[in-house]
Amino acid sequence: MRSHRDFLTIHDFAKPELDGLFALAAAMKSGRYTKRPLAGKTLAMIFSKSSTRTRVSFEVGAWQLGAYSLFLSPRDLQLGRGEPIADTARVLSRMCDGIMIRTFAHDEVDEFARAADIPVINGLTDAHHPCQIMADLLTVNESLGSYEGKRIAWIGDGNNMANSWLDAAARLGFELRLACPEGYDPDPRMLARAREHGQVLLTRDPLEAADGAHVVNTDVWASMGHEEEQKVRELAFTGYIVDDRLMARTAKGSIFLHCLPAHRGEEVAASVIDGPRSRVWDEAENRLHIQKAIMAALMGGEPLVA
Repeated sequence: MRSHRDFLTIHDFAKPELDGLFALAAAMKSGRYTKRPLAGKTLAMIFSKSSTRTRVSFEVGAWQLGAYSLFLSPRDLQLGRGEPIADTARVLSRMCDGIMIRTFAHDEVDEFARAADIPVINGLTDAHHPCQIMADLLTVNESLGSYEGKRIAWIGDGNNMANSWLDAAARLGFELRLACPEGYDPDPRMLARAREHGQVLLTRDPLEAADGAHVVNTDVWASMGHEEEQKVRELAFTGYIVDDRLMARTAKGSIFLHCLPAHRGEEVAASVIDGPRSRVWDEAENRLHIQKAIMAALMGGEPLVA
C-alpha cells in the first residue's frame, strides 16, 4: 500500500485539502511559517519542456524548505536514450525524496507516479497545469478575499490551463465561464465532469464569458508544442483578446491573470496586463508559495487539512 500522495491533478484532492494548501501557502508567504520540513531531502526536477517560473519557483522553494534540488533534462538522463520511465522512477525513488516533472504527455507523469515510491508532482503536462491554477486561486484569495462565490472567466484555448480550471471549479464550486473558438475546446471528459459538480458555461463569445466576471484569465494562443500552428491559430482566435472593451464587461474590482509568458497585442492588450487590474506578478510569485506548500505536505509531513 502506498504511503505517500502525488500531486498530478487538482481533481485528486478534496476541497478541504486544497483549502489547507492555500492556508499553508499564505502562512509561508507572510513569514508566519518558518519551519524547514525538507531539511536533508532531495527533489529531482525533470524538465522535458523549457521553463522560467516552474524551474525557479521549485528550485528556490525546495532550498527555502531545506532541500537540495537536481535539475535533470532528458539529455542528462538515460530517458533520452530510451530507458523506460518506470525504471527511471524506481532508481530516483532510491536516491531522492520527491520528483517534479514538466513534460508533454500526461501519461508520462502517470507512469512515473505508478512506478515511484516517492511523491511525484506535476509541474506541467499538455493535459494539466495544476500548480499554476493553485497559484492563480491563491492570488484570487489574496485580491478578492476568497474564490467562493466568484465568477471566473477563461478566454482562449481549451488547453491544459482550461482543463485544470475545470478540475478546480468541480472541486471548489466557483462559477467558471470558458470562451473558446470552435475546434479548441477543453477535454470533453473534464468538461462533462465539471458540469456535473459545478457551474460551468462553454461559449464562443468572449464578452459573454467576461460579463460580470470577477477574474479574467487567458494564455497564449499557441502553447508550447503548438508553435507551428501559430498562423492558423491567429485566424481562429481573432476576437479572443482580453482588452479594455472586454474588461469593461467584468464586475467592479475584477482582476486579470495570465500564466506567462504573454504576447501583448495578441491574447491580451498591453493596457490590461500592465494596467491596474493586472495581478500577473503576484500570480507568478505565488507559484513559489503554493509549490512550497505542496512540497511540505507531500514530502515534509505537513498535514493537508489544518
